[in-house]
Amino acid sequence: MNRTGQLWKGLAFVSPLLLGFTVFTVYPVAASFYYSFCDFDIISPARPVGLANYAALLEDERFSRSLWNTAVFTVFAVPATMLTALALAFLLNMKLRGQALYRTIFFLPSIVPLVASSVLWLWLLNPDYGLLNTALRPLLDVLNALAGTDFRPPGWLVDPNWTKPALVIMSAWGVGGSMILYLAALGDVPVTLYEAAQIDGAGPWRRAWHITLPMISPVLFFTLIMGLIGTLQYFSQAWVMTPNGQPGDATLFYALYLFANAFLYLRMGYASAQAWILFVVIVLATVFVFRTTRRFVYYGGEGV
Repeated sequence: MNRTGQLWKGLAFVSPLLLGFTVFTVYPVAASFYYSFCDFDIISPARPVGLANYAALLEDERFSRSLWNTAVFTVFAVPATMLTALALAFLLNMKLRGQALYRTIFFLPSIVPLVASSVLWLWLLNPDYGLLNTALRPLLDVLNALAGTDFRPPGWLVDPNWTKPALVIMSAWGVGGSMILYLAALGDVPVTLYEAAQIDGAGPWRRAWHITLPMISPVLFFTLIMGLIGTLQYFSQAWVMTPNGQPGDATLFYALYLFANAFLYLRMGYASAQAWILFVVIVLATVFVFRTTRRFVYYGGEGV
């Protein structure tokens, strides 16, 4: 068979993938870009309006608030999840009896469906009879008695000041995926490096700082990028636990407001413009992280 015949045969084999990619990825992306310049409510034909959607977003107070809420949540949630996963990985990397059981237990939360875990955390974070405040109340009573203060358990999902901290705590619960990646990376660190450092008198903290962290830095960098992209698109938990950003738009995250514009208010053109702004924000944030962390990531003697 000549090269042309081989080419057509190869294209025939990959045509289902190419067709699916074109219909379900390329076309929706191109359509959303076109609709971002249109007044489109799904029901009526799209009407071109130029840059009106983008101009309206700049004047939209809820859009600005959603961007701010997402940025604040990202700044706290990404480090919290990474540090939690890393701490668990260090603990589970120790040679203990029942190690496999402990690893399974800590990994299980990451495979619980998001909606199910969100409903579970609604009960845990209930300010009146939730398990978290039930555990905090006796401790606060002792503190108030000793110090003469009047501290009360937080109103996790009803107080605007505590809603984002509540979601950050929840995000640190399902870090099993990152924990497994860190465990695999820790297992690949050469034991000879630890032995040489120990002979030179390096203690556990110095070995962790100068050997462990540099050697697993590529995995840390990967989870940082994926965590950043994921939290900038944070949606499911907020939608289930705090519908429409309540209370007081404290949890009106970017993706939540985008979804509301598209499917609740039927402002598809407006939502498409919002989606493209999110795309630009994610690209800029990713490029910023790549440039600022380049000298901290170690790949066999070379930086990224």
